[in-house]
Amino acid sequence: MKNSLVLLIAVLLFGECVFAQPSDLFLNPLEDKTKDYGWKTLEVIGLYFNQVSFNNWNAGGANSISAIFNGKVQANYKSEKLFWNSNLFIRYGVNKQESEPLRKTEDAISIISNFGYEKNENSNWFYSTRFSFNTQFADGYNNPDEEPISRFMAPAYLFMGAGLEYGRHIEKLSFYASPLTLKTTFVLDKNLANSGAFGVNPAIFDMDGNIIKEGDTVRSEFGFLLTNQYQNEVFENIMLNSLIRLYSDYLNNFGNIDLEWEINFDFKVNKYVSAIFGSHLRYDDDIKTELIRNEITNEIIVVEGPKLQWKQLLGVGFIVNLEDFGKQK
Repeated sequence: MKNSLVLLIAVLLFGECVFAQPSDLFLNPLEDKTKDYGWKTLEVIGLYFNQVSFNNWNAGGANSISAIFNGKVQANYKSEKLFWNSNLFIRYGVNKQESEPLRKTEDAISIISNFGYEKNENSNWFYSTRFSFNTQFADGYNNPDEEPISRFMAPAYLFMGAGLEYGRHIEKLSFYASPLTLKTTFVLDKNLANSGAFGVNPAIFDMDGNIIKEGDTVRSEFGFLLTNQYQNEVFENIMLNSLIRLYSDYLNNFGNIDLEWEINFDFKVNKYVSAIFGSHLRYDDDIKTELIRNEITNEIIVVEGPKLQWKQLLGVGFIVNLEDFGKQK
């Protein structure tokens, strides 16, 4: 990842057709801007399904059904010089295959808040501070009969930073750079913290397997953050949303980049029926992918070996804008 730093920054700077920021995260100039001042809110929920069944199918196969719930709450405020945009995203999905136990396929809680100050209305640069928090609802497993490898608040990630953003008056484009960003990783589970999961310092054991010092539950980093986002209707009723985030810690292996890139296509059939296709890439040097069990202490030990992670989803379902129900009432 270290050798890709220059290339990725160049893509961020010049690849506005792929990575940019949704237009709802910044303000566009209006003829009478005062009409657009104040609060704007959005509340949307969606339920997506996938189902496969077989009956006398000579090629074989396993019957399965899956569902994904999506929720979004958005609150945006702006005045002459200031804006404050906040978003809450939740997603939870499950899958059931014949005699196999129920397993989750999606699990995310995300809060993003962005506060900005425009010093010069004719400039595309403005000051910005950002806050983001991410965790999950339920336990995660490699195998259902094993110990969980993740839980609520284990991990949880908090980013806080200040910097400059470019693109406020360019539709659908934003580039954010923060040289002062604090990244905090929480692992508020005793077993996972003792194993050193998600980059925290593991517990120290004596020769008999007794814990001398408990593992850390918090890991703090201070580094440089780059983000670039994009939202556009690429074809009629097909909306593309892309977010990429690059982070490098000043104190630990500076130049070694943590990568997060999520891209989603929303296909609108009508007001209530929609489909989604998404891809999520992640690389974090602090997340190890190999686990072994200590024969003495019976604890799960994290082994070195970060890898590029990839997740993909596809679903068809129903979406509801809760504001429509309020208007009907």
